[in-house]
Amino acid sequence: MREKNDLKLAVLIDADNIPYSNIKGMLDEIAKLGIPTIKRIYADWTKPTVSGWKPALLEHAITPIQQYSYTTGKNATDSAMIIDAMDILHSSKVDGFCLVSSDSDFTRLATRLRESGMLVIGIGEKKTPNPFIVACDKFIYIEIISASNILKTKTVKTPVASETANLDLIDNKIIRLLKVSIDDIADDDGWAFLAEVGALIIKKKPDFDPRNYGFQKLTPLIKSLNDHFIVDERNVEKSRIKHIYVKIKK
Repeated sequence: MREKNDLKLAVLIDADNIPYSNIKGMLDEIAKLGIPTIKRIYADWTKPTVSGWKPALLEHAITPIQQYSYTTGKNATDSAMIIDAMDILHSSKVDGFCLVSSDSDFTRLATRLRESGMLVIGIGEKKTPNPFIVACDKFIYIEIISASNILKTKTVKTPVASETANLDLIDNKIIRLLKVSIDDIADDDGWAFLAEVGALIIKKKPDFDPRNYGFQKLTPLIKSLNDHFIVDERNVEKSRIKHIYVKIKK
């Protein structure tokens, strides 16, 4: 079975709806998920509004695709990106797609790719409409990619609001999502393997990411909610690896 990080990904970027300032962080994030074998970015490159992208294209070996705006008010870039995605799909050269955009017009494309058995990862800003988010297997916010670089240097267990303005609060809705997901796969004693819990949560809520709440991983997020959960770290025989199990506190 092919490892997750060996997945061949087609990265398609909508330059009209994504800021270029975080391109390195986005590509580093994609590298954690697979190998970006195809990297293309779509725009009308005659427009000054996308000129900031040009240095990044050379640095990261991204192929620019020119698409003229034939009429005012219509986004021809979307159509070009969708057509290319379907051509790549039928070429059978990739295992998944990374659609980088904050535009809900790609909702049907994401759905169609998943129907064909493709892994679909979305990357966009927090303003991205929910239909596009839920159409993806996983959705990552650009703001969080940027903020996580700051959080990696922090040693505090709880995020500081003034330093992480883009973070979301862990409200009752998120706590309920965690509890229901744990209960769904718990054994007879109520324990659930945390890695399986995380995978199930992503299926239910594609934009769930511990970094949205100021934690690099799910384990410290769960540990911070010690009024609700019990965590058990179990040693793996003849290994330094520990398996993390979680249980709902009664």
